[in-house]
Order: sequence, then C-alpha cells, then structure tokens
Amino acid sequence: MVQMENRISSSILIKGYVLVRIENLQPHRILIGCVITTLCESNVEFQIINPTTQVALFSLCDGNCITIESITWSVYSGESDSSSTTVEWTLFDQTTAIEELWFFGINTSNFTTTNQLFLSNPQTYFWRFEVTYHFLEGTSLNAVDFIINEPPYDGSCSIDPLNGKTTSLFTITCSDWIDDDGIKDYTVYAWTNDSITLMTIAYSTVSLFQLLLPAGGNQTSSVYLTIRIQDQFNSMVDFNLPTITVISDTVAIADLIDAIENSTEERLSNPIVQLLASGNQNQIGQILTSVSQRFNQMNDDNVDKAISNGIPTASISISSLTAESKQQVTSTSWNQSALDEYKKELNSRATARDYLITFTKELSIKTSNNIKLQASSLAQLTKATNELTRTALTIASSRCYQLAMTLDSMKTKTAYEDVQLAVTDLLQCATNLLSAVNGPLQQRTIILDLDSFRATKLPDDYDTNLEFDWANPNLFAAGDDFSWETIQKNRNVYYQKHLANQIKSQMAALTSLLTSTLNIHLNIGQNFNIETPQIMMSLQAIPSQSLSNQFTKQIGNGQVRFPENLTTYLFNSSEKVSIRSMMEPLASFGNSASSSNTNLSRSISFSLLDQNQNEIPFQTMANESIEIVIPRDPNLIIPAMVLQNVTATSNSTSLHLIFDLHYLNLTTSLPISVHWEIQPMNTGIAYLFVYRFDQIPQLSNSINHIDGWTLLCPSALANKSIYTYYLDNQHTLGHQSVIFGLRELDATEISQSCSNSTITDPPITNERINFTSNYQLRVYTSGCYYLDKDNQWKSDGVLVGPLTNHSQTQCYSTHLTTFAGGFVILPETVDWSYVFANADFTKNLTVYLTVICVCVIYIILIIYARYYDKKDVEKLGVTVLPDNHKDAQYFYQIIAFTGQRKNAGTKSNVHFVIHGNDNDTHIRTFADPHRRILQRGGVDAFLMSVPKSLGLLNCIRIWHDNSGKGSSSSWFLKYLIIRDLQTMEKYHFICQQWLAVEKDDGKIERVLPVASELEKRQFSFVLTKRTYHSVSDGHLWFSIFSRPPSNHFTRVQRCTCCFVLFFVSMFLNIMYYDLSNEAKNTNSTNTASLSFGSLYITPQQIIIGIIVEFFALIPSLLLVQLFRRLRSRQKRISPVFQALSKVNPSSKAHVHQKKRSRKSSLTFPWWCIFIAYGLCTLLVGLSILFIIARGIEFGDVKTQKWLASIVSGFFSSILLTQPLKIISVAIFFAFFCGKSNDDKEASELLDDDQIAIKADEEYLHTIQEKSSLTHQSPIRANRLNKSEVIHARHYRIKEIEMWSVMKEAMLYICFIAVLYVVIYSNRDSSAFYQVDHLRKYFLNTRQTDLDYTKISTIDQYWTWLENSFVDNLRAQEWYNGEPPRNLTGFINDKSHRLIGWATMRQLRMKTVLCEKQNVIASTCQNDYSLFNEDKYSYGVGWKYTTTNNYNASIRQAFIYQSADALDTYVYTGDHETYGGGGYVYEFRGRLSDLQGNLSQLHQLQWIDDQTRAVIIQLTLYNPNVQLFTAVTFLAEFLSSSGVFTSARFQPISFYAFTSVYQLVCTIVYMMLILYFIWIEIRLFMQMKSKYFHRFWSYVEVGIIVCSWTSVGIFIWRYKESQRIGNVFKETNGYAYINLQLASYINDVLTFLFGFCCFFGTIKFVKFCRYNQRLCLFIQTLRYAARQLLSFTMMFSIVFMSFLCLFYLLFSSKLIECSSLLHTAQMLFEMTLMKFDAHELSGAAAFLGPFSFSLFIFVVVFVCMSMFLSIINGAFARARENVDDRKKELFSFMLETFQQWIGMKKTTDKDYSLDDMHMQSTNAINGFSDKIDELLGAIDRIYISQIRDRSKLQETKV
Repeated sequence: MVQMENRISSSILIKGYVLVRIENLQPHRILIGCVITTLCESNVEFQIINPTTQVALFSLCDGNCITIESITWSVYSGESDSSSTTVEWTLFDQTTAIEELWFFGINTSNFTTTNQLFLSNPQTYFWRFEVTYHFLEGTSLNAVDFIINEPPYDGSCSIDPLNGKTTSLFTITCSDWIDDDGIKDYTVYAWTNDSITLMTIAYSTVSLFQLLLPAGGNQTSSVYLTIRIQDQFNSMVDFNLPTITVISDTVAIADLIDAIENSTEERLSNPIVQLLASGNQNQIGQILTSVSQRFNQMNDDNVDKAISNGIPTASISISSLTAESKQQVTSTSWNQSALDEYKKELNSRATARDYLITFTKELSIKTSNNIKLQASSLAQLTKATNELTRTALTIASSRCYQLAMTLDSMKTKTAYEDVQLAVTDLLQCATNLLSAVNGPLQQRTIILDLDSFRATKLPDDYDTNLEFDWANPNLFAAGDDFSWETIQKNRNVYYQKHLANQIKSQMAALTSLLTSTLNIHLNIGQNFNIETPQIMMSLQAIPSQSLSNQFTKQIGNGQVRFPENLTTYLFNSSEKVSIRSMMEPLASFGNSASSSNTNLSRSISFSLLDQNQNEIPFQTMANESIEIVIPRDPNLIIPAMVLQNVTATSNSTSLHLIFDLHYLNLTTSLPISVHWEIQPMNTGIAYLFVYRFDQIPQLSNSINHIDGWTLLCPSALANKSIYTYYLDNQHTLGHQSVIFGLRELDATEISQSCSNSTITDPPITNERINFTSNYQLRVYTSGCYYLDKDNQWKSDGVLVGPLTNHSQTQCYSTHLTTFAGGFVILPETVDWSYVFANADFTKNLTVYLTVICVCVIYIILIIYARYYDKKDVEKLGVTVLPDNHKDAQYFYQIIAFTGQRKNAGTKSNVHFVIHGNDNDTHIRTFADPHRRILQRGGVDAFLMSVPKSLGLLNCIRIWHDNSGKGSSSSWFLKYLIIRDLQTMEKYHFICQQWLAVEKDDGKIERVLPVASELEKRQFSFVLTKRTYHSVSDGHLWFSIFSRPPSNHFTRVQRCTCCFVLFFVSMFLNIMYYDLSNEAKNTNSTNTASLSFGSLYITPQQIIIGIIVEFFALIPSLLLVQLFRRLRSRQKRISPVFQALSKVNPSSKAHVHQKKRSRKSSLTFPWWCIFIAYGLCTLLVGLSILFIIARGIEFGDVKTQKWLASIVSGFFSSILLTQPLKIISVAIFFAFFCGKSNDDKEASELLDDDQIAIKADEEYLHTIQEKSSLTHQSPIRANRLNKSEVIHARHYRIKEIEMWSVMKEAMLYICFIAVLYVVIYSNRDSSAFYQVDHLRKYFLNTRQTDLDYTKISTIDQYWTWLENSFVDNLRAQEWYNGEPPRNLTGFINDKSHRLIGWATMRQLRMKTVLCEKQNVIASTCQNDYSLFNEDKYSYGVGWKYTTTNNYNASIRQAFIYQSADALDTYVYTGDHETYGGGGYVYEFRGRLSDLQGNLSQLHQLQWIDDQTRAVIIQLTLYNPNVQLFTAVTFLAEFLSSSGVFTSARFQPISFYAFTSVYQLVCTIVYMMLILYFIWIEIRLFMQMKSKYFHRFWSYVEVGIIVCSWTSVGIFIWRYKESQRIGNVFKETNGYAYINLQLASYINDVLTFLFGFCCFFGTIKFVKFCRYNQRLCLFIQTLRYAARQLLSFTMMFSIVFMSFLCLFYLLFSSKLIECSSLLHTAQMLFEMTLMKFDAHELSGAAAFLGPFSFSLFIFVVVFVCMSMFLSIINGAFARARENVDDRKKELFSFMLETFQQWIGMKKTTDKDYSLDDMHMQSTNAINGFSDKIDELLGAIDRIYISQIRDRSKLQETKV
C-alpha cells in the first residue's frame, strides 16, 4: 500500500497499489542537481523557487557517456488543473533575445536562468527544466520541477521620525505582512547618493525595531531606505520607505574623537562608545557605518582644503577610480601651516578609527546577514585609506578574510543576490586595505603619528631575544647611518613593508575565495561587475572556444585585448573559462630594492581561470602579445613645457653645430621608454629629429653616426600642435644615456621630404643650425612592469606601446598577471631646487670638507711654490770664476752636472786643468762666494777666461781636495760641457763616477777625455740625461717640487695647472659617477667584464674613464701650453751674455755678432697671463659649484664612496701611471731617438735667448771692482798625495762605520719601538678584566650548588644549565623592575651582547659489544674516538621513530649535523680531541622558551650514557671595550664515569687599526721589514753560503719570516672578520656566528707576534758587540756552542731515564705524575729545587726518597756542575780573544760623541787631514804670499816715485 500526499494541498491524499515495470529503454542515466543545494530537496514532487533569485542547475551523465553528441536544456511552464490536480506542461517560447538575457548554458551540462524569467511571468507558478543528452545510440533526459514560493504581501513598513541626527534612534514598524511560510527577518538597506552603493544597515527578526542611520547626502541630507522582508524559504519583497532627512551630529562626533584621544575614563563614558561596547551586532554596524561616513566626509573636506593651500594632491591622498583631476598647477606656493593643520586633523581621526575597529573583532559570523552587515561596515570604515593605522589594517584584513572564508563555506547555501552584496563590500574593503598599506610606501599618503609612536615605543611583549625585530637596528639603518632619526623613519617603513606583504598575500587569498564563491553562480555568458570608487572588477565566464577570436575586455579606463588563437597557448583549457579583471587605485610597492616609479599608476590584474578556479598559465609569442592599457592617477601634475630659445643660440654661437643637442640620463634599474613632446612656436615648421645612445649623434655629408631619426612634419600634426616621438624600453635597454638633436628644415627640405612617404634616408646638410622659431620641449619616461611571485616588479617580456601618454601606459605582454605603469618627468641635469633646499653643511660634510681641504692644500702649495720660485733665481746664471785674470780675453763656458745619487754633492774645493792642442790652463777652481755650487742634481755654469785660445780640447784633469766634512767631501760627477764662446763649439767630458776616497776605486782625481759621438750616443748616458729632466719638468705634480730653475714656467703656474686639472677631473668624475656605477651593476649581464673579488671592470667603466681623462686633459694641456709659451714682459738677457758684459763690456758686440739664428716657436704676449689665470679661476669655480651640487644630490654616504674612488685614482695616476709613462718615453727616445747634441738638461744655459731676467732679480752677483794694478790672488789648489789619500780613506771609513752603526742603532730603535707599538696595540688591557668577569659570571663559583667547576654528575650539569646558564643568556629586568630597554641580544650582565645565539653540541659514541664478554654487561661504551662517533639521526628521545609532538628545536637536537653544516671545527679538550659535527640544540627564542626546551631535553634524557662531550659555544661582544669573546664550555663524559668540565674565554679584537697612529706605525713597520729584506738580500749576494754561518742571519730571517707570516695571518684574520661581518649583515644577526676558526687564527697571530717580539728584542744583543764587556756574553756562547751541544745530548739521556722512572713508579699515586708531560714538569721543578719531599715519601716510603736523592745527585750536582764548567771555560777563552778593531771603533765613536756634546776638546794628537796638509804645504803657500806682498810694495814705491817726480817737474816748471 502506497500513500501519496499533494504538496500544494495536504488534504488531497491518494492510497492504493503501484505497479512498477522496469524496462531498459535508456541506457544512460541523467542526474540533475541545484548549485544552491537548499533549492533542491530529495523525494519531493516540486522544488520551491523564489521569484527574486536565479536558478542554477547542473547535470551529470551516469555511466558510459563517451558518445555524447549534444546537450539541450528546455524550459516548460506549467498550469495546474484545479479539477484533476495535475499540471499541464507547455514548452516555454525561447526567442533568441530572451535566451541571451534569461538563459545561460542551454547547450552545456550547466544551466542557469535569471530571476527575470519569474519576475516577467508572475502568473506562472510551475516551471520545469529538462535536460536532454543526445548519444549516438539514442537520447536520455531528466527534468526537475519548481513551484513559485510567493513572497510576503499585503504589508507595509513605516519609520519614525522622518528626520533626525546620526545619534537619533529611528523606529521601524512593519505590519500586516502575510506569508504562509512565516516571516523570517527584516533587512534594512540604505543609500545616499547612488543606489549602486547600497549599505546594509540592520536586520531583525521582529517587526518593530530601532536603528541609527548614517547622515544623508551633502546637499539634501537625504537617506533612502529599503526594507527587504523574507519568509522562511528566503522569498523576499522590497519595501521603500519615505525619504529620511539625517544630518550629522558634529558635536557627538567631536566628543567621540576627543574622548578617544584622551584618558580611558573619558573614552568609556562616551555614549557612542557605550553603545559599541554593548556587543549588539546591529548597533555596532550602524554606529561604525554612521561614524565612518562622517569621518570620510571630514577627510574629503580636509584633503580639499590642503589642496587649495598648495599641497600636491598626489602627496596626501589616493584618487578614487571615479575621481576627476583637481587641475592643480605647479606654481602654487606650499603652505606649511596648512600641512601641519592637515596632519593634525588626519591623525586625530586615524586614532579614532584605530579604536573603533577593535569592536569588530569579536562579532560572530554565522549567517549571510552577519557577513553583509559586517562587510558593509568595514567597507565604510576603511574607505579613507589615508587614515588607517597599521593596527587598524591588521584587524580589518583579518576580519575581511574571515568573512570571505565564511562566505565561501556557505556558497552553496547562499542566494546569488546576497553573495553579490557581500562580495562587493568585501572587495571594496580589500582594495581599501591595499591602497592604505601601500600609500606611505609609494609616498602617496603620510605616515600616521600613531604608527610612528607604536613603531618606536617599547613593545609590551619586549624580550631581549636577538630575533625580536623591533630591537634589531640593522633592519632599520641606512647603510652606515645608525642615527635615531634614520632608525625611527626606517622602522616605520620596515613594518609598513612587512604589513604590505602580509596584506597582499591575505587579500590575494580573499580574492580567490570570493572568485570561487562567485564562479559557482556564473554560467557561460554571465558576468559579474563591480564599479565603485574603490574597485572595478569583472568576472566573466565564457566558452574557451571564444578565445580563438580577438577578444577585448574593458575595465574602467583600462582594458586588455587578447590576440587571435589564444587557445593554442592554453595548456589546461576547459569548456568554461573565467576571465577575472580588476583595477585598483594604487599599484603595490612590491619588494624590489630599486624604485619602479609606479606610485602614480593604477594597478590592473587579469587572470584566466579554469572550472576549478585555478589560474591557467600561458605564454604567447612576442608577435602575438596581449595589449594592456593602464590608466594613471588623474591628479598627476604635469609640469609646463620648457622653452628652448634656439633662435638666440643659433645666431650667437660661433660653433659649427648642425643640431640643437640635448642629453638625457637613462640610468635606471628597470628599462624605461622615452617620450618626447615638441611644440613649435610656428606650426608650419618641420624638424629632423636624430638620436644616439651614449654618444653625440653626428649626421653630415661625410659622417653618419646616429641610432635613429624621424621627420616631424606639419602634416602629422592634424588638429594637434605638438609633435610626439618615443623609444620603447627594448631600445633603451642596456644604455646609460641618449643624446638627441633637432634641426629645422628649410622650405626645400620640407617639400622634398615631408611630401615623400617613401623616404628612407634623412635629409643631410653641412650648414650650421639656423632656427627661425623657438620650440618648447617636454621629455618623460614610462615603463611597463608586472609583479612576479616574489612580489617584485619586473619588466622582462613587457613592452611599452606607442599609445602611452600622460594619462595611460600602453603595454604589450606575453602573459597575464598584475600590471602597473611607471612615469617620470625628466628633470634638469642638476636639481638646483633640491640642492639649495638640502645644502646644509652638517648634512654634506664630505663634499664641503673635500673642497675646503683641497683649497687649503692649494694655498699652502702656492706659498711653498712662490718661496722656491724666488730661491730658484739664486741658482740661475753663469758664475765668473774668481781666479780669472782681467787681461784674459778668451772665454769658455763650463757646465758641470752633478749626479742624483745619495750624497752626490760636495763641499770640497774642486780644481781642474784643461788641456788643449794649443795650450793648457793653469790649475783653476770652481768657486762662487755667494751661493752653493755642485749640489746634488745641480747644473752649474761657469765663465772661464784665458789669455788665448786653447785650441781643440783634448781632456780635463779634475780633482778635489777632500776638504768637505763627512759625506760632503765626496762628489759624483755625471759629465761636463765646455763651450768655446768664440766659436760656439761644445765639448763633452763624460765621467759618471765618484770622486771619493771611500767609493768605487777610491780616487779623487780623474782625467776625462773629450767624448766621441759614439760615447755620447750610449744608452746609459742618454737615459740618465733624459729621465731626470723628463720627471722634473714633464711630470706636472713632481715639477712643483723639482722643476728646472731656469725654466720660466714657474712653480706657482705649475701648481695652479695641477689644481685646475684636479678639480676638472673631480667635476667630470662626479658627473659620470652614476654611469660608472650603472656599468658596474650591469656586470652580471656583460660577458666581457672582468672581476677581481668585489672589483668589477666592464667596458662601460673603461670607456667612462677614458672620457673623463680625455675631457680633463684638454683644458690642462691648453693651460700648460699657454703658461709655457708666455713671453717675458721685459727683454730677455742671456746669462752668458750678461756675465760677459759685466766682465768685459767690450766683448758685447763681438759675442752678439757670433749668435746663431734659430727658428722661433709660437709664443703669446705677456698679458695673456691674465687670461690664463682667468681661465683657471673660471674652470675651478664651475667645477666646485657642480661638485658641491652633485655631492648634495648624492648624499654624504654616496659622496664618500665617490671620494674614495677618485682619491685612489688620483694617487695611482701621480705615483704610478705618470712616472711609468715618463720613464717609458725616456727609454724609448734613448733607444731610438738619441741625439748626441741634444742637451735638454742644459738647453736653458746653452741657448742665449732662453732665459729672461726680471727687473728686481739678477743672474750674476755683483763683482767688486779692483784696481787695475791689483792682482787677485788665485785660490790655492791642494792636491793630496798617496799617503794622505790612504789616511783620509781610513778616517772616512771610520766615519762611515760610525754612522753605519749609529744608523743601524737608530733604525733598530725605531724598529723595536714600532714593533712594540704594533704588537702591543693588538693587545687590549681590558681583555684580562673581561675574561675574569665572564669566568665569574658564567662559572658561578660563589654558589656551591651551581658551581660549574665542581660539576661531577649529569644531574648537576642539568641543574647548572637550567638554573644558571640559561638565565644568564638573556638580559632581564633591572634591579628596580625597569625593562631592559635597548638591550636586545645582551646577556644578563647587560654589558656583553650575544652575537647570534648560543649552541649546545653533543658528541656521542656508538654502543658496541664488549671485547671480553662478561655476565655483567654485553655492550660497552668506549671513550670518544673520531672513528667510532655516532652520526645517526634519531627521533626525539634517541628513538628510531619520529614524532611531531615537539617543537622544531627539540626535534633538531636529536639529528646529527656535520661540521661543514655547522661551520665548526675540531676542538681539543683535556682528555680527547673532538670532531666538529654533533647533535645541536640552539638557544633561540624567548627566555621562557629556552627554559621549557631545556626542561624537555632533560626529561627526554638528551644526555645519557652514550654522551661523551657537550660543547656549548657562544660569541660575545662588549661594545664598551670593543672586544669579542669566544666562549666555550666543555663537559667531558668519560666511560669510566664522571663529568670533567672546562671553559675557555678567548678575547678577540677584529678591528684592524684602532687609530691613525697604529695604522702609521704598521705601515712604517712593513717599510722597515722591506728595507731589512733588501739589506739581507744584498748581504746574501755578497757572502753567498757564508751567510748561513752567521747567528744573526737566522735572527734577521726569523724577524722577516715571522713578520710576513704575520701579515698573511693578519690578512686571513681580516678576511675571516669580513666574512663574519658579511654573515651578520646578511642575516641581521639571526644566524649563529662561530668564532672558533677566528680564535684559532688569532692564536696563531699571537704566537707570531710573540716570536717577532722575541727576535726583535734579542737583536739588541747584536749592538753589544762594540762594547768589550758586553761582547763577552756573545763570544762565550759562540765558544761554548759545541760543548753545550754534547752536554745537551748527555743531559737529555739522563733526564729521560729519570722521566721514565718517576712516571712508572708514581703515575697512579701522584697527580704530578699522571702523565709524561706532568712528570717532566715536576722534574724540571725539582731541578730548580722546588719540590715537596713529603708527597714522594707518602707515595712510596722507600722508593720515593731514594729516587729523589738519586735525581738530585745526578742531575743537580753532577750535570749542573758540568754545565757551569763549560760556561766558565768558554768565558775565559772569550776574554783572551777580544777584537781590538771593534774596541778601536767603539773608542772612536765615544770620543766623537764626547766632542759633539762638548765634554772633550780636540787634543794635539787629534790631527785632521786638513791640519796635516796645511803643515806640509804651509811653506810653499807662505812663499807665494810673500812674493805677492813684495810685488805690491814695489808697485806702491814705483807709483809714489812717479808721482813725486811729476810734482818735482811741475815745481820746476
């Protein structure tokens, strides 16, 4: 029996039997279901459908369905027959128009009909939807029937009152609503200006309820309300209430803001806050919506006010997607007070929002009404994106995501209409959050005060854990700038970036959830659109086949256009494809380190989704790319075009320029496109536009060096007045600059070129530019970028299109993702407004101090140069030999060249005799009473007169009398030039030897023959002539200090040219510095680059360097030549000519007639010196101006890097490049261009027209006139005989030895002083106190139960770990309860900072079978061995199974890690040497976490019977003394039981140089070591194998080897410190840094320093060899060496025998004999009579005293006596063999020193060489003087007689 009930009328019942016949007519079963599962119920005749919602159905084929041909859905309307209770079905008329609007997916497995079907046919209550599957073998069908659920009716709703304020309660009453299913709820929706922006206000299950309403629109304050009444089956009807007038309660809003900003009491007493605290979801939603709406309006008014006061729109707000441009001009003045007022109001509302949003955190989310209400409130609360704090953003993001997740979980139970409302609000909320979090990063909004305060205040959960971000300054510092302002600013940025990434990820997940929720409601052909001011979104479902045709998707002002045959690129194409497109107001900041200039761009994202809501990846070909148009912010400020006054330039310029050229810098990290806008003043003018990358474009009849060109013709303007041209980002890729030029075309060129569309070559001319009209120019760049998976902006595969303009960017891409456009208006080369605004001295110390220091150095050098310019005058001219006879009228010029070697000059009297064919001179002397002659490197000219010509010269005999004191007695003569002034013939006499008793062959007299042409061409002679002159005159910088005195290019002028060159080089270098850095940054993509560590050399850098050097060289060469070629203001007078005129005025005409004419060179008038100095001033001034400007633009840090590069280049050029160039040129000319008569070194003295003399300077000193009858006594020529030379040689050698010893002693004193400074400066006096403190701090020896040194069991070790060690690892509260502020990473002593974290490493042994089986145990644990170490990874508790019930730190502690992974090394303990691997626990996390982890490890028996060692390692740094300390705690667990602990504290200083003084000392020390190496090499070359027979050779080698090894170890330590520093920098201190290797290196360095100090100090004994008594010590050791060697062998045998005896007898009884090493130590102490006899007798009553007595007798009495006898014998022998020569030298040194200090006067025995020589020659010299006196007396008598005779004659007359 079957009973059936009619669903419409339950009173109709049918009872009876049913006959069922089963036939297999349809082989396929078709199943139908509802997408919204609540619409379809099982086992019912009719499904209930609401007429206000759409119906979405799906069908499935059950069985073998591979032969489906087609699917068709049919719609039937039904009418009920009241008499028969049956429904008659009629096929619904499906016209094409209706089908496209109401029905979707008619021919697919899914079918959707919109609610328009039901709303348009209200009289139809029954509907049937039938699906038919057509197979090859037949058809199958199924259908589902629906009945219309009538909504409530015949009711009404009212509201009271009809006007009020936002704080007024409005009462809504709904009555008389009829529905058979009952009323479910009443939902209130409101809108103010646009019904699209519907707000959910409240929902209620009762018909009478109260609510708060938001304020109305701006003008009418009207609020429009709609009440939606739903029955139990969600059938609904909307009822519109009368218009309500609601005004904002400004007083209540102001009170709310004040209450939130003030104290907590005022906040809680505020009525609005009390309503929010009630927890009523309706009230909270209404209040938040109302208050937020008012806040939003206040924010808009505040922004408009700020804009009207000149604040740029784009800097304080993000324009909505529907906003229009504010039309703000750039010239509006900036009102700072208006900005301050704007910030004040902004921050007050932001604080209020931050508080209000907290009330949304605890609201329940159970129904769709909850979702709609909260989503609507959050959309309003987050609308003002510039007023959202980071806390508000975090709460809102989390809440929106929770709402989206709940909505997604309810998607199959929620009607499409409710989903639409919720999705719209949630997407608005998501977009608001993204804009708000990216606004400050993109510099579109201001960082809020509340965010800054929270970022800088101490967090409530502060812990000194190093991994706590807030306290890590490395995260917030800007390079080396750790100032508080920088850290505070960057901390905000850091948290903002972190939150931006978090919200970006969360909102991406939210979008995916909402897309999934929407997609189940959308069938093929349907779409979902949102167009609000916050977001524009479109989700459209299309068949995949439609992508075969070109497809365009428009979204707001943006669009995407797909190419044809896109389906060929889809890898996972399906029947249904969804296109999701979104446009947001602001592009994301991204994670890119470099700026992409996307802050003015909208963000557009496009995605293709399959049926499972997964993105479909694809990549199109480059020629079939996707076109994307990205709009910009409409409030972008476009500056006015720049007028180019080319008419004035072309008429005034004297240069032959064909184009008006402009330079653009393209140095960016991402490629950009360049866009030109050119507006001619005369629209009828055409231009030729050319460009070239990185170089100047050149286009003429003979040159075609351009990269591109175009014609700008008037016909292309159409209705526009601006020419446009662009280069896409592919063309600019890899270039640093583009230089473009414009040329105005004449009428002929316009007619020929502009009218010819097939022109392929540009019109060419050689004529100079001639513009008839000016033009205006604007250049801007753009870019196309996309976000990759790492949230970084990239540009590969994206191309900028030609339709890019101010308002949009056109992009071509080969894939789909999120896109944005870049935009920058290119500024001038130097941003002067920025320069003047940031020209503060303290902010730009580097550039200002650089300029000031260079100027000060220039002034100092100018003073020096001027002083020595005057001194040079004294060296000029020709000296008249004082022994010339007045009657001698034949003149010779003698030029003497003194060498450059050390002590080459002389103060001895130099004499010579010249031998000629016709005559010889008598002995002549080089002398000048007014100046020093024959100085080192000097060129001295002399005028010699002889009675008659000497004929052809043959040779010259030259010598000196050795009368100079010390080293000044010797003379190194290069060569002589003697010129016959009558015939102008030159003779060269080449010497190139010493005239010295102690050097070379010891001769002081030489005969020099006239040099032949072959000798004058010899390479060595030519090279010595050229090199010094080239360096002293050709090297511009060196010539300041060594210029030839006779050269009229003065030192002051040279100094000025040098500094002009330096400033110009600095200027060009700083202008090209960015290009050089860009070339360096692109080295990774440049296959031609060379790398040396961190140094990269690329072709671009080389080219830039060449350009800088070339442009800097041009002005310097011009200035140098200008100064060199200046003519003297007065007539030039040859020094030889002047000398002749003063000696013999009558010779003036004669010599003048003999002058030879020579070709004159280009010279400039004397007044050109003012032009030269003017150019110098101009170049230096401009250079300084631009250097300072660019330095300000760079900032101080970047300027320091630039300065370091230019200083290094400057010194390398001066010290290396220039000298090598000059020497190479000199060698080249010496080889190939040597001329025998080319005497450049003396050209000024040999050329009569070369030197000019000023009015106040004289080349020749005044010669006193003497009586014509007076004969001048010649200078006596002293010539030493052989014995005198030998005596002088011995005396000089003594002096040399004395000075050598003194030099060696001074050098040693300097060396030992510098050595001690270098070594002991690496030792820190604080190291001991630091180690002592740390030992007491960690070892805890004062507490007996926690004393680390007294640990003997595993439990005691755990007690120390848990109760002492771990508590000391973290800085905790101060004694007064204050938190440990700014002590992140510090240990609890609050003085030492932990670097990284501490690690605890365990080493274990494998369990092995005992070698000897016993009944007690079958397995044994041996002592540690590297070969039997356990390296297996276990689970927690040393089990073989893993579990996840413990945290990662605990699980990691049972996993073995290798030494390489841990960066640890072998460690030697007291009992064993342990490997570098092990099982590691890291002390990471908060203090409570560490305590809990240690407790768990203890419970899990992490240390057990297999543990052999536990090594705790940590690195500490004390910033007060700047010392690192590597701390190691070792606990050794021996197999014999027991725990043996030890600890090492190794202080390390990684600072290479703590002061400039230390750096200088280190440099001096290394220079001394190099000098010692040179000395030892010379000594080795002299002594050969005998060198190794000297003891001091080994000492010297030891110093050298230890020093250079120390340098290598020091560099290794420096590299290790750099590595550690880089690890710390890269990880921001989050990685464990092990100083084990660094401590080993430091120990080795310490050992080497110790040996250096040992060898250096013991070398002092070497200087005792000159003292007889002190020398005995050295000689004693030398004589006793062999005997001591034999004694040592004998003593070693005896000592080893006693060592074995004592060790074997007492090893188990005395701790001193527990090991061989300890036993040896005890025996040495016994040898020194330090022993305890009671211990020996206690250990063995008989053997102890017996062994002790035997040792004392044999070793102490016998061996020590033999040792003393050997020493005594050697000492006696040393006294007998004293070296008298050393004694004599010591006496000589002592006497000389006494004479210096005046303690001893010279005695009669202290004869000098001069005294001896005077005694031997006194008689001869006296005879000559007497004869002179006699002749003088006779002359006077003769003259007096003549005078008397004449007077007598006159008298007679």
